[in-house]
Amino acid sequence: VCKKRGLAPSSIMDFGAGIGNSVKPLRSAFPEAQIKCVDVSEDSLRQCSALNVERSSVHLYDGSHIPFADGSVDLAFTACVFHHIPAEDHIRLLMEIRRCLSPCGLMVLFEHNPLNPLTQLAVARCPFDENAVLINSWTMQKRFMDAGFSSASSRFRIFFPGFLKIFRGLENWLEPVPFGGQYYVTGSV
Repeated sequence: VCKKRGLAPSSIMDFGAGIGNSVKPLRSAFPEAQIKCVDVSEDSLRQCSALNVERSSVHLYDGSHIPFADGSVDLAFTACVFHHIPAEDHIRLLMEIRRCLSPCGLMVLFEHNPLNPLTQLAVARCPFDENAVLINSWTMQKRFMDAGFSSASSRFRIFFPGFLKIFRGLENWLEPVPFGGQYYVTGSV
């Protein structure tokens, strides 16, 4: 049993950090944590570094090895990254992320939900997502388990587009319903 679970993480890996869009929200949520931003793009990491977020650092990912010691990260976070990575690399990459997690570590992965027609439309219209291959939540949960996580579960979010934002207060109750615009999978070491 992990006695640390439930405590704030001291070290967070933002995998696929890009230009750092998640760094400030992560800092706000976890003010004491060291945030390690990882990406394959040196240019994106330069932009991320230029944000000058306290206790954050940037690290280049070479495509095979994350430059951290085994068990050195409490929380791994990734948002809308895996749909850009070939499916045959998912389990290997999840295993590499898991290697970096502490014994009480947790991974949180956000992805676009292919079961939502508005999400499919938005992805189809986005030039950045030109070659994206959306992954359903059940497939991603299975990949977590195949990568050695002890558990994996998913929840759904963003059910109401902007013009229906008055209903967003209902979204907490809708999390189990598999039709939100995005989902997140949490996996425990």
